[in-house]
Amino acid sequence: MPLTQSDIDGELAGIRTGYERARAAGAPAAHHPPRDFPPYRSSLLRHPKQPLVAVDGDPETVELSGPVFGRTDVTALDHDLTRQHAGEPLGERITVSGRLLDSAGRPVRGQLVELWQANASGRYAHQRDQHPAPLDPNFTGVGRVLTGDDGSYSFTTVKPGAYPWRNHENAWRPAHIHFSLFGSAFTQRLVTQMYFPGDPLLAYDPILQSVTDEAARARLVAAYDHSLSRPERSLGYRWDIVLDGPSATWTEEGR
Repeated sequence: MPLTQSDIDGELAGIRTGYERARAAGAPAAHHPPRDFPPYRSSLLRHPKQPLVAVDGDPETVELSGPVFGRTDVTALDHDLTRQHAGEPLGERITVSGRLLDSAGRPVRGQLVELWQANASGRYAHQRDQHPAPLDPNFTGVGRVLTGDDGSYSFTTVKPGAYPWRNHENAWRPAHIHFSLFGSAFTQRLVTQMYFPGDPLLAYDPILQSVTDEAARARLVAAYDHSLSRPERSLGYRWDIVLDGPSATWTEEGR
C-alpha cells in the first residue's frame, strides 16, 4: 500500500514524543535533525554514510576553485525579483527583510545572501520540475543581495505557492523560500528555508518537522510586519538569520 500522510504523521508523532521524553530526562535541545530522518524518505537514500575526508595540505587551497563574489557582482536589480523581466510576475507581491546576526546579536555586514523559490503557482523555473503548474515568463525565482553595515537585507518577490512532492501519497510542501549564506568563501556556505506564518501545511511537512525542537522550528517561520509592507506594492515579512549560538537559525548542513 502507498505511504500516506497518516503514516507520516504517526512517525512524526513518535519521534516528537521520544524527543520530549529525552528532554525531560535532561537531554540537550536538538536544534538540528539527523541526516537520515525517516519521515523525509529521500534523506535515507542520499545522506553521507562515510566519514568526512580530510583535505591534504592547506585547507584554504580548496577555496581557490570556488566562486568569488564582490560588490560589483551584485546589481541593483538582483534583490527585486519582480523587476528582472519585461513584465510584472503574477502573484502576491511581498517584501522579505531581516538582519544577519552572529551569536552575540552583532550584525554580519557585507555578506552575500541568495534566495531561490517557486513561483506563485508552486513551480520552479527549472527543467527538472515537472509539476503541471504554469510557468511565469516574468519570474525566474532567484535573487541575491549583500548585507548592509547593520547586517540588513531585503528582497522584493512574490509569495511562492505550495507544490506536491513524492515523499508519500498526497504530499505537499508548504510555501517556503530557500536562503543561501556564503560567508567569506564558498566552503562556508549555509543553506536554510524560510516559511510563512499561519500556513496549514506546516504541521504536515516532514522537512520542517524534522527540526524536532519547537523553538528551533519556530525560528524558521517569518513574522508578518506591517511596517515592512509598502503601500499599494507589497506585504512585509521579517526574518532574521542567526549564524550560531542558542538562537541559531537551522541550516541544512548542520553545525
